[in-house]
This record gives sequence, C-alpha cells and structure tokens, in this order.
Amino acid sequence: MTKQEIFEVVVRNTREVLPELEGHTFQPTDQLANLGANSVDRAEIVMMTIEELDLKIPRVELSTAKNIGELVEVLYGKLQTA
Repeated sequence: MTKQEIFEVVVRNTREVLPELEGHTFQPTDQLANLGANSVDRAEIVMMTIEELDLKIPRVELSTAKNIGELVEVLYGKLQTA
C-alpha cells in the first residue's frame, strides 16, 4: 500500500467521523484537532484506520504524529515491517 492510499484511508475515516468536513480539501499538514476532532474522535479515526489497514499496533505508537502526514508516515512504516 502506498502512502497516498494510506492518506486516502485516513481522510475517508475522518470524513466518516466528522461528516461536516465532507467538502474539506485535506492536506498532509492538517491536524485533526484543528479540524474539530476531539480526543474521542481522533482515537476513533486512528482505530478505524488501524483496523482497515489490518495492523496490530498499540495506538500509543502513533502518538508522536503531529498531523495527518506524520500519521501516514508512521502507518506506512508499520506496514513495511508487518
């Protein structure tokens, strides 16, 4: 899976949790909190993404990601070593 495909999974899950962002053009620099996602929303987006990518990793390993692009980078790295 490419980084772009992972980005699209994150965006799709973000739109599912936050439907008000349907018209938003997502950028890798977007921060979920700045887009209106509270901590529960962010946890749900991450959980949905991990499940869709069929990864078995603790969410705490993703806590270093400061924006969507960094989240994609971490997930991509995990997929390469899975």
